[in-house]
Amino acid sequence: MTAPASEELTADVRNENSLAGGSASPSLPGLFLMIDSLQTGGSERQFVALTRSLDRNQFRVSLGCIQPIGPLVQGLELAHFPLGGSLYGIRSLRSRIDISRHMRRNHASIAHAFDFYSNLTLIPAAKLAGIPVVIGSQRQLGDLLTNSQSRAQTMMFRWCDAVVCNSHAAASRLIDDGLPKNKTRVIWNGIGPEVFASIVPALPKRPGWRRVGMIARMNSRAKNHSLFLRAAARVLTLVANVEFVLVGDGPLRLELEREAASLGLGERVKFLGDRRDIPAMLGSLDITALPSDSESLSNAIIESMAAGVPVVATNVGGNSELLAHDRGTLVAPRDEAGLAAAIIRLLQDNAMQERMGHASRVFAEENFTLDKMRRSHEQLYMELLARKGWKPQLSQSSSA
Repeated sequence: MTAPASEELTADVRNENSLAGGSASPSLPGLFLMIDSLQTGGSERQFVALTRSLDRNQFRVSLGCIQPIGPLVQGLELAHFPLGGSLYGIRSLRSRIDISRHMRRNHASIAHAFDFYSNLTLIPAAKLAGIPVVIGSQRQLGDLLTNSQSRAQTMMFRWCDAVVCNSHAAASRLIDDGLPKNKTRVIWNGIGPEVFASIVPALPKRPGWRRVGMIARMNSRAKNHSLFLRAAARVLTLVANVEFVLVGDGPLRLELEREAASLGLGERVKFLGDRRDIPAMLGSLDITALPSDSESLSNAIIESMAAGVPVVATNVGGNSELLAHDRGTLVAPRDEAGLAAAIIRLLQDNAMQERMGHASRVFAEENFTLDKMRRSHEQLYMELLARKGWKPQLSQSSSA
């Protein structure tokens, strides 16, 4: 199994508690969270949101990553543990030992791995270090993993005290794979208050025109950007004054731009690249479409709901948890005609758009706040610590 390529970096151990200026009292449980990298994907953004929001008066928080790359690295204090290109190579084994030493040095009581490679790296390191509470994460359905990857991750999860899943669909797949149900904990994603706020649209509204958008990185064919473009071509044959925008970047972008040209979409489609102003982008849209083959719990859908933008998405994974009960429209996977028809129906029915937008926003306000996500994690951490009989060790030195 090949791990992400990374520079040969030594563990950069710093005082991560300075991130939030919280107390470094040894009477608090030490929490070490680790992720693969800090790219602009949904898991990465959730990692940053959680780590910034955790109560520093309740936990001593430190962070680690495998690859210190991506725009979200900025502003974070991270210890780096490279794998050297393989999960089973000498560099990888040495990094697991470094992680164990790092957690012991910082008196960690909880180790929480946040995604696939950190699951396979941090969990065994935490067991080696004797960390009382060990937590894994399942933030995808798992259907895009190879059989060997899935088996390896499931084995790691059996060593955990809990596995946090961001959807019931993801938890169900783990249970089907043999993980005990009492080891799974579903905690939905959380988004900040800025997504709910009224904001000036990034793209000015055009009188008489409608705008349909897709927000997704262009690094996986499973997102089905191509299907979105083909559906857009169908919509344009029946609906006037509508344009399509794609927000996101990645290695597939050039290919998709060529396909848009071959479909004759011309100026009716805009590629906007990677954007940091997602709330303002959502304020520019009338409809969001997400035709993915696989989703656990889509941030793009949640953020659209929070902005009151109706969503058309494929009926896969956790999408039905979000868009059921008239909060959105679900279509069959890879159904180009069905996707186009659902978009057309919304474009031609303003009342339906308004009802869906309102219902989805109310649901988002009730279920997907950053505060609710933070509190759910903190409650899990304290529950597991209590189960293990953890008690403060006042004699520990914070300078160790």
